[in-house]
Amino acid sequence: TAEVRRVLAGSGIRDGLCTVFVHHTSASLILCENADPDVRHDLDAFLRDLVPGDLPYFRHTIEGPDDMPAHIKAALSDVSLSIPVMAGRMVLGTWQGIYFCEFDGPRSRRVYFQMQNYAEAAAWAQRVIDADQFDPKIKPGLNDGRLPAKGFLQV
Repeated sequence: TAEVRRVLAGSGIRDGLCTVFVHHTSASLILCENADPDVRHDLDAFLRDLVPGDLPYFRHTIEGPDDMPAHIKAALSDVSLSIPVMAGRMVLGTWQGIYFCEFDGPRSRRVYFQMQNYAEAAAWAQRVIDADQFDPKIKPGLNDGRLPAKGFLQV
């Protein structure tokens, strides 16, 4: 998160969109709770249990037994994040932080940043909508205007 803030500060963007992208098949980016260092440990432990390296049905093993699990972990997460920027700051929740996830390293990796400045865009509208105020008419009858306790809401 600190590195993205540094790049953003150097860009001079006040209002816009910051896209962070890693173009590798065994690394990813996630947005997650960042206040407690145990979160990194727990995420790593969970993903190791979810996709262990010794599954007998893996066929892609030419680059080593940890290569296919690394591809699967990357496929289950994101290779890019787009974060709104307002007043020169990323719009992140109080506990949100950006994690670079290395699943097959250590290796040399390259992370790309693209800053879109809305002040230079021809037409731009900015709205912040609380999820409980989504218009149920977007998908009539889908959720009767209520947010689900768990699950997904199509908007």
